[in-house]
Amino acid sequence: MSMLRNLATSLINAQDERIITTLPKAKELRPFVERAITLSRHATNLEGDNREVQSVHLRRQAAGFFHSGNRQQKVSTGKRGQERAPRTAGVLALRRLFDELGERFKDRPGGYTRIIKLGRRDGDNAELAIIELVDNRREREAAESSSKRAKDATSGKKKTAKASKEVEKTHSRRGGQKADKTFEKEETTKARGRGKPPTDDTLEDQKPKGGRRAKKTESTAAEKDTEK
Repeated sequence: MSMLRNLATSLINAQDERIITTLPKAKELRPFVERAITLSRHATNLEGDNREVQSVHLRRQAAGFFHSGNRQQKVSTGKRGQERAPRTAGVLALRRLFDELGERFKDRPGGYTRIIKLGRRDGDNAELAIIELVDNRREREAAESSSKRAKDATSGKKKTAKASKEVEKTHSRRGGQKADKTFEKEETTKARGRGKPPTDDTLEDQKPKGGRRAKKTESTAAEKDTEK
């Protein structure tokens, strides 16, 4: 019983709300700690004028699942007015159980913990496992991040649909004001030879001009004519 109380205290007070222990201990701890969580859930759902009295009764029942605090601890120096030592982890676990976990699992009828097998331990070959509380902080953060990604994906689809509608309206590859700026003018199309056949001046402009390589090409052509 002392071992189960220590494990329950460690699980409730753990920052990640999970502990690693052997699989048989985890299986024994699961129903033990879930009974304490059920008491806190009942205390949260109390109604009526007698609610405070019943809540105190449930809290006293749940205190039996943890080690007691320093309520009857004597002053170490024997002096009057001396501050007592800090409360033990069992009192903190009981406080967190009724202040936080009872509200979290208020609408959950059971199954407050989860056991995950880790394999066997080196040395004594004992089978290890993780026992953790469901709906913990890591799960909530993962759910929030997944919902945020889904929201971003939905907004991206809306933007894509809006852009496609603008493309249909403007008959261009891109919609909006930027498409008007990049749209090719009629003079540019004609200058590139699409609107009318090229003239002699255009062909003359397309010839290679200047440079060392151009002169070498001209001299090579002259040599070929001489050989012929």
